[in-house]
Amino acid sequence: MKVEARTVHDNPSAEELRGFTEAMPQCRVTEFGNVNVQTRATSRSSGSTYVVAERSSGKTMTREAFEDVARRQDAYLRDKDVIVIDGFIGNDPAFRTRARLTIEKANANIAGMQQKLYFPRADRDEPEVHVIYTPNLEAPGYPDDRVIAVDLEHGVTRVLNSDYFGESKKGGLRMWNAKVYDLGGLALHAGLKVVPTPAGEKVFMIIGLSGTGKTTTTFTTQNDSLPVQDDFVALMPGGKPYGTENGCFAKTFSLDPDFEPNIYDAVVKPTTYLENVFQDEVGTVNFFEESYTQNGRAVFRMDDLARFRDATDVGTVDYLLILNRNENIIPAVAKLDQEQAAAYFMLGETTGTSAGGASEAGKFLRVPGTNPFFPLPHGLQGNRILELLATHPIETYLLNTGRVGGGDDDERSKKVKIPHTSACVKGIAEHSITWTTDEEFGYQIAEVVPDFDDVELLQPRRLYERQGRLQEYGEIVDRLKAERVSHLESFPELTPEIVKAVG
Repeated sequence: MKVEARTVHDNPSAEELRGFTEAMPQCRVTEFGNVNVQTRATSRSSGSTYVVAERSSGKTMTREAFEDVARRQDAYLRDKDVIVIDGFIGNDPAFRTRARLTIEKANANIAGMQQKLYFPRADRDEPEVHVIYTPNLEAPGYPDDRVIAVDLEHGVTRVLNSDYFGESKKGGLRMWNAKVYDLGGLALHAGLKVVPTPAGEKVFMIIGLSGTGKTTTTFTTQNDSLPVQDDFVALMPGGKPYGTENGCFAKTFSLDPDFEPNIYDAVVKPTTYLENVFQDEVGTVNFFEESYTQNGRAVFRMDDLARFRDATDVGTVDYLLILNRNENIIPAVAKLDQEQAAAYFMLGETTGTSAGGASEAGKFLRVPGTNPFFPLPHGLQGNRILELLATHPIETYLLNTGRVGGGDDDERSKKVKIPHTSACVKGIAEHSITWTTDEEFGYQIAEVVPDFDDVELLQPRRLYERQGRLQEYGEIVDRLKAERVSHLESFPELTPEIVKAVG
């Protein structure tokens, strides 16, 4: 569909988009020579997101309500200058989706960022998914006068009154989720990487909610590993993965070149777009400053990285990692059978971060599939992942990227650090971990992980026992088991063997 507007800038060049962005009053140039835009909305607006459907994983709206939003937005745009960006989600000719963003020129940074993430397409065919974006049009009657209205049937998402880039990025990917499901696969909120080993190259898929270490785990190097994708991947029958984006939308808070050199080097390139990253009056950036938000972001292309692998050159998936940023009795790594894998995938347990907004930051969450963008009933995700695991042998692991024994303010607790997680990934790839069965939860926990120096992070019961806290440990075990069963039972579509796996 074509949007009527006063003027239309049809697929401008990267240089033109940069010029439009620099003209924005909320844009500043940093010490690195890249642009940094401060936005009103600093995270996704899940409470303002509605899907046209009778049943969905989130809020729903009627067809009539959607058409009312569409009429108001179309009328608004007729007197505005807009930018149109076309591209593909995915770059495999047999598995890619024509996508389009139409947005007010006043928010050109969003167009510039989206252009970096789309794979280029030369045709001007009608898109399969289309995000129509008016950051400066309010939506009275909706939470925060903001609405993200999703029409899966026609592949259109309309965004009103949010200037946060994530609504553009996730707008297209949310509709792509439904398409992948209809094709017999599952869209996973996951990174993808390849790790060389003496037994050959191993393919890892890393599932995690934003802020749990998904990008960090994907980009941290083991055996000269190569990142492939950092945010969304399709998993199809037979274990075949497909990538989605030509770049990365990376969190920048606490970005440290010593721990994440590949990401850091890409973020400081002059071609990168920054969003809500702190900089002082002379343009100096501070990635550790959080006075405005912890959810500072950067968008860069994959070829801005020193090393990466194209998604079309990747074999079937060998390992699935489910990230859980917890702070009590979850071990640094646990090995799961297929039913347990589907159950912990559906539980999606983690501690929320600023990526989900102030309402989620610091709170314990259960987000099925760690995928808040799956627009269909969530129980379908759990059943589908179990079906896919049955079509191809994929070893599945639970990784805690948080703490053991308590929160940040509890001096008795211990942090699972980036080198710990990296050692676990390397040990999984090389089959060098020694396992034993956990008596309480039935999954396998590690006895020995090479280059991992703290057994209490591998077996949390030992920490609680040493500290005289076994009663507390037992109470947490009992509570988690009961809560998990109750939570999984709340999804009517979910097959019973998945629920039983945590009982």
